Amino acid sequence: MKKVSKKILAVLAVIVLLGIYYYAALPAINIHSTEFWIFLVILAAAAALIYIRKKKLNRYEMKESKGLKSILGVLVLIIVVYLLGSLLSSPIVNAKKYQQLMNVETGEFTKDIEELSFDQIPLLDRDSATLLGNRKMGSMVDMVSQFEVDELYSQINYQDRPVRVSPLKYASVIKWFTNQDEGIPAYIKIDMATQNTELVKLEKGMKYTTSDHFNRNIYRHLRFKYPTYIFDNLSFEVDEEGTPYWVCPVKKYNIGLFGGVTVDRVVLCNAVTGETIDYKVKDVPQWVDRVYSADLLVQLYDYYGTLKHGYFNSVLGQKDCLATTDGYNYLAINDDVWVYTGVTSITGDQSNVGFVLMNQRTMETKFYGVEGATEASAMSSAEGQVQNLKYVATFPLLLNISGEPTYFIALKDDAGLVKKYAMVNVQKYQIVAIGDTVSECESVYTDLMYENGIKEKEKDTREVQTITAPITKIAQGVVDGNSHYYVMVEGSDAIFDVSVVDFIDIIRYNVGDEVTIEYKEGEKSNTVMSLNGVKNKADLQNSDTANE
Repeated sequence: MKKVSKKILAVLAVIVLLGIYYYAALPAINIHSTEFWIFLVILAAAAALIYIRKKKLNRYEMKESKGLKSILGVLVLIIVVYLLGSLLSSPIVNAKKYQQLMNVETGEFTKDIEELSFDQIPLLDRDSATLLGNRKMGSMVDMVSQFEVDELYSQINYQDRPVRVSPLKYASVIKWFTNQDEGIPAYIKIDMATQNTELVKLEKGMKYTTSDHFNRNIYRHLRFKYPTYIFDNLSFEVDEEGTPYWVCPVKKYNIGLFGGVTVDRVVLCNAVTGETIDYKVKDVPQWVDRVYSADLLVQLYDYYGTLKHGYFNSVLGQKDCLATTDGYNYLAINDDVWVYTGVTSITGDQSNVGFVLMNQRTMETKFYGVEGATEASAMSSAEGQVQNLKYVATFPLLLNISGEPTYFIALKDDAGLVKKYAMVNVQKYQIVAIGDTVSECESVYTDLMYENGIKEKEKDTREVQTITAPITKIAQGVVDGNSHYYVMVEGSDAIFDVSVVDFIDIIRYNVGDEVTIEYKEGEKSNTVMSLNGVKNKADLQNSDTANE
């Protein structure tokens, strides 16, 4: 009876230990999961140890024991299958399959990438957003002692604005213990264009996060609901109503046991309630921006670019091998977030052969064959313009400026604050414009393009027209530091723009004075080409009478 009890206790102990391991490590019960094979190795090793202990085998008996040999045989088989599966899943023997994982189309730059208004250009990188988020959190006296900002800072489109969002997290285990009933009360939202930083407070706190413990930890919560799913990196997003969600991509292995990773499904988990919805990728709601991580997309494109002529060519000869440059950024196009990165030849990385845009929701990928400077070269050019200030360039954002592919770069000081902006022409990276504001930078850049023959001023084909009439209204304004008078005359609803620099005599005229204006029609106001006039006739008659 005692022996039976000991056996039962031994079995229960093993089950408990394996349960603890599963609860802590959370391996997916899936043959494509490396953690699952590690779990099997641990299970077989534990079985061998228990068998040795149970049979009280000495060193000689262990060599002769058929039971132990069987268990060790299973252990070796598991390891061999794992190693063989890894080899047969690798690009070494599946180069063509890896190369075809991503479908790449050829795009048209000026058609696909529209010119953005300045209030839609993301001016901040992730580091700057983190700095602003931490400062905002530091000003929240009622929360700063209990919570910190998570490091996630996912970039999304929120109500047609480029923003980064990140949840708060418990400052420590003790703070979790004292606040877990209410949950995490808010998340940080940063507008990447205006730099406006907001702490968004929730009606009900988030109870399923990365900083929660036990069954409310988001990873454990997902594992118990989907024990066979192998999740990629989770991202934090909010829907158009501001409800916080965890976007949880499910990996799909397309080549062998462990190779050719893409995304097959997406689980959305409400961070407040823990409710989950399982979608196929094609059915994911439009507001979701990040199904494919930037790193996964870059890796898939590298497979596409380097494995055209097989694995060994990618390592040795490297004929026709293209690869992405170091670093990437994000573009918001048609309510989706696209990953941007340059493409260069492996054998010569001093310039880019083009760039690629990859949709984080659909994996749609477009290549643009625009030769020019690498991002690193553009960053060096921008830093060279302000080398006396020792500003550091952020990774560029690719913009369409007047039909020209242009690197847009923020320049930061030692404290991580954005001080200036730079625009660098992709094809002629010696053309660098610097400005304190985006509009000033764009104005300087446009002038440089005219000066260097990249852009030609359109011929003015408007006809010169003439009008003679008394002035009915006159107002003054300043445009780019120059004074202008805006005039309206009797019998016309048009506004005539008179530059004081060109026509200084305009300051002599008042309402009622008759003028002759030669002008060209404009969209908002007419451009004055010449200005002649006589004083108000009544004033002239009074003046003549006084002289007599």
